[in-house]
Amino acid sequence: MSPTASNPESGRLFSHVTAQAPGKVNLSLAVGGPRPDGYHPVASVYLAVSMAEEVTATPRADGDVTVSLADNSSVFVDPDLIPQDSSNLAARAALLLREHLGLDPDTHGVHLEITKQVPVAGGMGGGSADAAASLMACAALWDAGLSRQDLASIGAALGADVPFAVMGGAAVGLGVGDELTPLLARHPVHLVLVPAATGLSTPQVYALLDRLREEGDLPTPETDPEVDRDLVQALTAGNAEELALLLRNDLQVPAATMVPELSDMLDVGLEEGALAGQVSGSGPTVMFLTRSAEESFQLAARLEDRTGVAAIAVHGPVHGARVL
Repeated sequence: MSPTASNPESGRLFSHVTAQAPGKVNLSLAVGGPRPDGYHPVASVYLAVSMAEEVTATPRADGDVTVSLADNSSVFVDPDLIPQDSSNLAARAALLLREHLGLDPDTHGVHLEITKQVPVAGGMGGGSADAAASLMACAALWDAGLSRQDLASIGAALGADVPFAVMGGAAVGLGVGDELTPLLARHPVHLVLVPAATGLSTPQVYALLDRLREEGDLPTPETDPEVDRDLVQALTAGNAEELALLLRNDLQVPAATMVPELSDMLDVGLEEGALAGQVSGSGPTVMFLTRSAEESFQLAARLEDRTGVAAIAVHGPVHGARVL
């Protein structure tokens, strides 16, 4: 385990802290119409999965907050898509935490090295996981004494997925996804993820959803969305067959409209034995549900053999952000 901020015997700072935070999938994502502020109310069931981001925080005495990408990041990650300046969500998280703690910006700097495993712009909350891991690492580095719930509340200002990346597990998300209610899901959910070669812009996917609804190609909801209680029950009971019948993603049609290959991949996964397939979040990562870890590894191998693209067996729920 990396040490936290200081050694009580020596009083000296340690050299760094590494924290990890999980990516997520949406087992269900119901999207309402746009609010006056432009955001959409959602009702989602989040699942934290065993594909995680790591952030190593190293103190800087000059007050700067800098970012770099680790050499051992996933091959699914294009370095050119990762901002390595103050616009990076991990850097923004560190700046926000420093401000919250009232630390001197001239002396409490930090360098953040990000080891990325979650696909970029893939609908799995990779950037939010970076922010969550940055909050956890910097809180330890600066001996903040904040609880997980404190960090989740701070992270909410950075985006709706950040609080869930801090908390992990499984949860219902309402509002814009940041009003979380944890779910007691003790049985593992086994999935195969197929990352796409290119990313999708979440705002553009939402915009297309609105346009398709306005044009009558998709139904327009008359009320705010609600979570399917049957899906929650299937998840908590560990009933994969029932869960397969209840997966939902209102963003799947607009995502597949923008990237038609997603529909082809979903068809292939079902032909190869998946219980169900769905676009993850705003896409373009595709996920397939199986009954067991063994089935996930077998399905991943068949998908790779048939399509030549990478497929990764994962499971959830897993822990939220934590210091390693």
